[in-house]
Amino acid sequence: MSIEVANESGVVVNEESLVRVARHVLDRLGVSPLAELSLLLVDVDQMEKLHVRWMGEAGPTDVLAFPMDELDLRGSRGVAHGSGHGAPAEDDDDASPAVLGDVVLCPEVAERQGREAGHGTAAELELLCTHGVLHLLGYDHGEPEGHTEMFGLQGELLASWQAARGR
Repeated sequence: MSIEVANESGVVVNEESLVRVARHVLDRLGVSPLAELSLLLVDVDQMEKLHVRWMGEAGPTDVLAFPMDELDLRGSRGVAHGSGHGAPAEDDDDASPAVLGDVVLCPEVAERQGREAGHGTAAELELLCTHGVLHLLGYDHGEPEGHTEMFGLQGELLASWQAARGR
């Protein structure tokens, strides 16, 4: 599994922790180890520009997700995503890498939100990274059913991440 991080935010962030939480989410959801993911950290100005351009909303946001392949991987645990065959990854010799897309995070917004939530910047960035990866996998919270499903899964994944880390 290839997870690349580009930190253009000017803020020192534990990039390895973000890679580990993203890998945890992808592993728990059974996404093929051939999947590719990009994490981009940007400053407030860049995040605001992206938010306005792609969402039509003023002001910076905390996380944006830009899927690359037209994938909807909800509920497809163990499937070799990107292969088109639907066979388990270990049984699919023709599996090709699926480019999941980009998760864009704004550490400055995460710092404020983490402080307000009482769990700090690192935990907020892990939450936002998880949230962004779920969006790349086809989850959405625009409708009540989707909201319940996505945030429930997000909570489960973060709990399992904390348990794996002994917290």
